[in-house]
This record gives sequence, structure tokens and C-alpha cells, in this order.
Amino acid sequence: MPRACAAAAAGSVGSPIRARRPTDRRADYDPLVAEIAPLAEVVADLVRDGDSVALEGFTHLIPHAAGHELIRQGRTDLTLIRMTPDVVYDQLIGAGCARKLVFSWGGNPGVGSLNRLRDAVEHGWPSPLELEEHSHAGMAAAYAAGAANLPFGLLRGYAGTDLPGRTRVAAVECPFTGEEVAAVPAHRPDVGIVHAQQADREGNVQLWGIAGVQKEVVLASARSIVTVEEIVDRLEPRPGAVVIPSWVVSAVSLAPRGAHPSYAHGYYERDNDFYVRWDEISRERETFTAWIDRHVRGTADVDEYHRSLREAGIAA
Repeated sequence: MPRACAAAAAGSVGSPIRARRPTDRRADYDPLVAEIAPLAEVVADLVRDGDSVALEGFTHLIPHAAGHELIRQGRTDLTLIRMTPDVVYDQLIGAGCARKLVFSWGGNPGVGSLNRLRDAVEHGWPSPLELEEHSHAGMAAAYAAGAANLPFGLLRGYAGTDLPGRTRVAAVECPFTGEEVAAVPAHRPDVGIVHAQQADREGNVQLWGIAGVQKEVVLASARSIVTVEEIVDRLEPRPGAVVIPSWVVSAVSLAPRGAHPSYAHGYYERDNDFYVRWDEISRERETFTAWIDRHVRGTADVDEYHRSLREAGIAA
């Protein structure tokens, strides 16, 4: 069982997971290897109501299994951060987990709008959703600043748009050239969550294929969770891979097919039919709620989730 820690999540049971980052400013920081524990236990210990939470992955390795566990455990009042919120954020918003969304683009990739996101913004169902919109480059700069433990990120951007009047961005003057550039506040999530292909038994993580901001999210976050396709004895070096060392990871959880319906490079393909079907499932509140209740709230973990989809005739 994981070792006890004074930074336990309120109301969690058992022995909570340690935070791993010295920049978390915790007196009990202990640079040990990441905990390897079941996802339900990890979420119970590390994610609290009211937290800011970033679930990142670009095109593939999107951490759906972790998002579903947030829904199962009834987390609420979350500030959700993501460069490109798609189906898993639609599910989190529709399930009542979110208070605010910080993002640059949102949609069902290749299909259309996010129906539950639109309903929350336009009609306040299941609760009103505050929006903080940035450019894509602004989000990346904010993550990079957070990863470097800096207060803000800099970029040439936002000029000529209406975003400066609608979001948190400021114009600053370069002390060397006098050039005016945009400054965005650093993203420093309470919890960063990513999915990867592999971790070893010490909690070191390796992901490959298209990389987004997974590394930056883990480094920027006070606590971090990595779900993986498999746990191996040794990570084999791969060209272009991203390795996240165990000492910056709070916990690792095994979650096979945990990125579905997105793909995991080298493990399974993108489930394009699911994305198309999601538009119909999510269009009405009743069909959405029935789907979430049956396949997410009504299942115990990622294995039961996939079994439930198969029983319903949905490829998984």
C-alpha cells in the first residue's frame, strides 16, 4: 500500500499517495519513486473538489480512463485545463464535474461541436461553465512557463484579436529591445493527468508517437497522475520518445486501452466510429445521462467500461 502523507485528499481512505514535486512547496516532499497503484485509489488521494486539473494528450494518448474515474468519484467544481478539449471534456462537463474551462479550441474532432459543452455555456446545464479562452500558442507558452516554475510565459500573439479584452493576457515591453509582446499567466494545475504507453516498475514513464504537452503538464503540476497501457521491467529506448522520470510523477496506474476512443500509437487505432456516435449520444441530455450512468458511473474501472461497451455493441 502507498505510504501515508500529510497532503492526503480530504475524505480519502487508506494510505494516500505522496506528491512528488519540490515546487509543490510541501514540507513532506520525498524524492522517491512514483507510486504504482490502482487508478481509483490514486484519484481518491490526489484529486479534490475545486482543484484545477489538466488532462492532456494530442490526437492520441488522451486520458479517457482517468477522466471517467473523476466522474465515478463525483468530483465537482473543477477548473479543467486543456489545449484542445474534446470528447472526454464533454463527458466531464456534462457529468457536472466542471466549474471553469481554460482552453484554446474545443470540439468533437472531425465531427462537430461538443454538445454538452454548448449546453453548459448556453443554458447552464448541468451547471454554468466559465470560459477562459486563449490562443493555441498562448496555452503552450503558459504550460512551458509552469513547467519552468516561471510566473508567466511570453509570445508574439493575441495582437489584432479580441482575446486581450476577454481573457488573462497582458502586453509587456522587452527590457532589451523595447518590443511589445504578450504575457500569459503560467499554467500551474493542482493535478496534471496524462496517458502513456509504458512505465517501468520504478514509475519512470515513456511515451512515443505524436507528443503534445504531456511532459510540460507533469512538470507544471503540483500533483501528477500517469495512466499507462502496460508496466514493464525495463523501458527500451525509442527514437523520438519522451521519458518522464519517476521523481516528477506522483502516481502511475495501469489502464489498458485507457485512451479509447483516441488511439495509443503501437497499441490500438483511433475509434472513428465512436466519435461519430458521440455526437448522437451527447445531443440530448437524457441520452447523454443514460450513457454516462450505464458505461461510466455504472462500471468500476476501465476493464468494466470496455466490457460494458462491448455488451452494448460498441466497438472497444
